[in-house]
Amino acid sequence: MSRKSEGGEGIGETIKIVVQALAIALVVRVFLYQPFNIPSGSMKETLLIGDFIFVSKMSYGLSRYSFPRYVDLCIPLTDSCGTYRILPDFMSSGRVLGAEPKRGDVIVFKLPSDTSKDYIKRLVGLPGETVQMTGGVLSINGKAVPKVPAGTFTNLECDNYSGRCRQETYKRFEETLPNGVKHHTLDLNPNGAADDVGPFTVPEGHYFMMGDNRDNSIDSRFGSKDDGGGVGFVPYENLVGRADVIFYSCASDEPGRCGWLSPWSWPFDIRWSRIFNVVK
Repeated sequence: MSRKSEGGEGIGETIKIVVQALAIALVVRVFLYQPFNIPSGSMKETLLIGDFIFVSKMSYGLSRYSFPRYVDLCIPLTDSCGTYRILPDFMSSGRVLGAEPKRGDVIVFKLPSDTSKDYIKRLVGLPGETVQMTGGVLSINGKAVPKVPAGTFTNLECDNYSGRCRQETYKRFEETLPNGVKHHTLDLNPNGAADDVGPFTVPEGHYFMMGDNRDNSIDSRFGSKDDGGGVGFVPYENLVGRADVIFYSCASDEPGRCGWLSPWSWPFDIRWSRIFNVVK
């Protein structure tokens, strides 16, 4: 066998391996796990700006909103970019291998009023239940959810427009949902805009979502037609998946951190203690 033929076979094997790896990655991305990054502070301290998470799609089965039907691509070394369909619209409604979400799950879903946008919140209200906030205390079906002080949470808050940052200290509470799920919530303002709202009766086939950062979260307490935008009740088919684990975290909300042009700073910008933390 000539060296030329051996070189050709080597290139062919390399291409084969790359194609197989891409195919496996595509299957995982489409059907099993999808990466998301956290762009806002509505789920602090559970999730911080700059956290990257894996979302399990099969937790609730697959719907038309779980599939990345389109992808934005640019051809290397050219100015040619476009949006390309990679999957057909074969599912108009419902779910395949559907499973019911559990109260307390942290869920990525498509915003009902604009399904091009992904939101992430915690599920607190199930279909048929009545949800209300009174004095910052969550009530479900007329029964207050236990909420006890759990110290404070201090975080550097930065304004994207002015670039100014300040240390902000929140009151932290441990909330115990009716099914026993415990999680932390944050309270910055004792008279927050959504501390006294409701009651809301959750329709069948829908869910009531709230952010853990109660004074800085646009969620189901705000209807989708409210001024400034809102979430309202979230339909079952809009659920993309359950947030499972943080696989990477970087303090990208702070000016000058995690910059692509300063890779020498990455070891100091990465939040090492958050990597591989289970989302709960």
